[in-house]
Amino acid sequence: MSLVELEMVGGEAEGRVGRIFLNRPEKSNALTSAFLDDLASSFQDLKTSEELRVVVLAGRGKTFCGGADISELKTLNEKNASAFVERIHFVCKAIRALPVPVIAQLHGAVIGGALEIAAACDLRVAAEGTRFAMPEVKLAIPSVVEAALLPRLMGSGRAAWLVLTGEPIDAKRAYEWGLVEEIGGEAAVEKLVKALVACDRRVLAMQKELLQLWDEAPLAQSISRSLELFAQAHKK
Repeated sequence: MSLVELEMVGGEAEGRVGRIFLNRPEKSNALTSAFLDDLASSFQDLKTSEELRVVVLAGRGKTFCGGADISELKTLNEKNASAFVERIHFVCKAIRALPVPVIAQLHGAVIGGALEIAAACDLRVAAEGTRFAMPEVKLAIPSVVEAALLPRLMGSGRAAWLVLTGEPIDAKRAYEWGLVEEIGGEAAVEKLVKALVACDRRVLAMQKELLQLWDEAPLAQSISRSLELFAQAHKK
């Protein structure tokens, strides 16, 4: 059984939608090194698809992802711990490098590294009843790598509450705090997919680049690159 499933829907004319499923439902889609390597490769493989317009990342079974596999966490030590957590970073990096929007379709639990992966996506839709948590401090380790995206999404105080207390929040609070953009199920995701597919792929790639730049770069640099891409969008 493949740990990651990829489905492509639609044809070249209307633009294709990629659906990536975390496929370890018997273990709440818990993340292992092999699982993370497969997930990163799946996103990297999609980068060259010229027909791709949007990607939806979802989880099979009752939950999106329960975070890192506890059995593997127990084997980590000072020498190999960084290698494991870097794999989460590689997944997030591949998501952010993809030139099309990525929607995280969330349900059940979104815990630890899974929340970092969701934060790396461009948009997040959570079903009613979804729980979010960054419980690393309760395991005597800090939240790292793409947890750094949380203050950008939620503000520093709310991000601090998550990573310092390790306590969960529900979908309603996640929406109120800006962690997710919408509460809903499959219909809400499909509506969002339809809106994105209707847009020009090249311009969506430009806008995704700018959104990341606005988060990371000084204002002058952000405006300068915005002007460059605005001009490029007018090329025939």
